[in-house]
Amino acid sequence: MTAAKPPTIAFVIPCYNEQAGIQHTLSCLLTDINKLEKSKVISSRSYVLLVDDGSTDRTWALIEKVSQTHAKRVRGLKLSRNVGHQNALLAGLLAQIGKADAVVSLDADLQDDMSVVAKMIGHFNEGAEIVFAVRKRRASDSRFKRGTADLYYRILNWLGADIIPHHADFRLMSDRALRALSLYGEAHVFLRGLAVQLGFKTATVVYDRLPRIHGETKYTLGKMVALAINGITSLSVRPIRMIALMGIILFVVFMGMSIWVFATWLAGHTVQGWTSVMLLFLLIASFQTFAIAVIGEYVGKIYFEAKARPRYIIEQEIGASPARLEAAARNRAEAIQPSEMAIRA
Repeated sequence: MTAAKPPTIAFVIPCYNEQAGIQHTLSCLLTDINKLEKSKVISSRSYVLLVDDGSTDRTWALIEKVSQTHAKRVRGLKLSRNVGHQNALLAGLLAQIGKADAVVSLDADLQDDMSVVAKMIGHFNEGAEIVFAVRKRRASDSRFKRGTADLYYRILNWLGADIIPHHADFRLMSDRALRALSLYGEAHVFLRGLAVQLGFKTATVVYDRLPRIHGETKYTLGKMVALAINGITSLSVRPIRMIALMGIILFVVFMGMSIWVFATWLAGHTVQGWTSVMLLFLLIASFQTFAIAVIGEYVGKIYFEAKARPRYIIEQEIGASPARLEAAARNRAEAIQPSEMAIRA
C-alpha cells in the first residue's frame, strides 16, 4: 500500500504596511515550510502568497524583491487600494483556487503558531475540508481585551450566530471549500462566520498565540469594534427582532401608565410626577435613537450589497506560472466575447 502524496499547501498572508517585519516573517516562515517539506508533510510545490492590501510604505517593493530571490516559494498579489483585512484575505484565498490542494491563512505578525500546521494537514489528509485553529488561552492579551472578547462571543452565541469562539483567521481550507466560499458574493465579508456556514467536514486544533516581534497591530480598537459589528449584522437578524420586542414592551408600559393616569384623573387627584415622565420620555427617545442606528446598519449593508461593487481589484500578481496566466487571459477573453457579440447584434 503506497502512502498518499503530500498535499500542495499555499500559505496566504495579508500585509498592510509590514515593511518593518516582513523579511523576518518570511525568513521564519520559509524555514518552517522547509521543515514540513523535509518531513514529507507538504509537497515541494508548496508556497507563500503575500497579499499587499494597498500599503503606503515599501511593503510591495519588499515582496517583489523576496519573490525574485525565492521565485519558486514566494508569490505576491497587489490590490489596487486598501480594502481591509477580510477582503484582502479573501482575495488571496480565492486567487488560489485550482493552484493548491489547500490553503493556510496566517497573519503577517507571525503570532500564529506554525508548529500546529502539521496537525492541521493531518486532519486535512483524514478528510476534513476546513481546520480551525483555536486559541487555547489569551494570556498575552490585556484584561480588557480578554473580557471584551469573551463578552463578544457570548453575545454572538446568544444572538444565534454560528461561530467558533476564540478562532480568528488562522485556518486551513481545502480547494473544495474555497470553491464553495467563492459562491458567497456579499460585499461585507466576515470569514470567521462564512467558513463555519460552508457545512463541510471540519476539525479543530488548539494553539498558544505567540508574542508579536516587529511592528504594531493594525487592528485598532475602532477597527475591532467595526469588525465585531460586521460579524453580528452578517450572521444574525436577531437585533432587529429584539427592537420589535422592546417596542411591544414599551407599548404595554404606555398602556398601563395611560390607564393609571386616567383612573387618577377620574378620582379627582392631580397627576404628579413630571420628573418620572421626563425620565420615561428620555428612555424612549434613547431607545428610538438606538433602534434607528441598528436598523440603519442593516439598511446600509443592503445599500452596498445592491450596488454590487467589486470587493477588491487585483492590480498586479507576481510568481504565477506563465501558462496559468495565459489560461486566465483566455478565460477572460471567452467571458468578454459573448458580450461583444450581443453589442454587435
